[in-house]
Amino acid sequence: MDSDTGEGAGPPKYRTLSVIVPVFNERGTVAEIIRRVRSVEVPLDVEVVVVDDGSTDGSDKILAALQDSTVRVLTHGTNRGKGAAIRSGIEAARGDLILIQDADLEYDPDDWHLLLAPVLKGKAKVVYGSRFTGERMNMLPSHWVGNRFLTLVTNVLYRSTLSDMETCYKLFDRVVLDGITIESDRFDFEPEITAKVLRRGFRIYEVPISYAGRELDEGKKISWRDGFSALRALVKYRFTRRF
Repeated sequence: MDSDTGEGAGPPKYRTLSVIVPVFNERGTVAEIIRRVRSVEVPLDVEVVVVDDGSTDGSDKILAALQDSTVRVLTHGTNRGKGAAIRSGIEAARGDLILIQDADLEYDPDDWHLLLAPVLKGKAKVVYGSRFTGERMNMLPSHWVGNRFLTLVTNVLYRSTLSDMETCYKLFDRVVLDGITIESDRFDFEPEITAKVLRRGFRIYEVPISYAGRELDEGKKISWRDGFSALRALVKYRFTRRF
């Protein structure tokens, strides 16, 4: 296990924050999330990389109209999954910090400063926004139980102390991701990246964030089946040497 956590080395000098926005059939929210993203002020240059993962509801047309010098849009010809979209976004990103921003308005870009603070102060190279320690609109009971269970499994297998492994608000120093190969195409991206970050010896810093959870009739896409995939990923990457 690597010991390079990056802590205690003094504040690093970051220049650009790359924000990866995976999109699949988010016609009702994608314009608003791009508006919110553009309005956030942070002490860094911001690059927005939107990945349209084969949307069929007209999201692609909205994104075409929104694309400009601050927002790049990449397109998957068919739906390949959230993990595949994030992988494409990271490969195209130029920043030395990488932030994942969902397009469904559950996560508020006004919380970016909370995620950035520990990194800019040199306290961490990986920061997760925890939905269970901040202001929130509670998620569905089945999702609450599933998230808590998967986080507990993560803590047992990887000797971590996380409160929200499945959070979609994840911020990385680019050097952390450069040593990791992302294999997951779907929602099992979350356990895979967490497992590989922890196995490389990087501590994950958590900060409280706000959360406005959607319900199924509002377009929530993750289901209980994805929980089994997440569990398999946690066990798989605990006992493989592949990063």
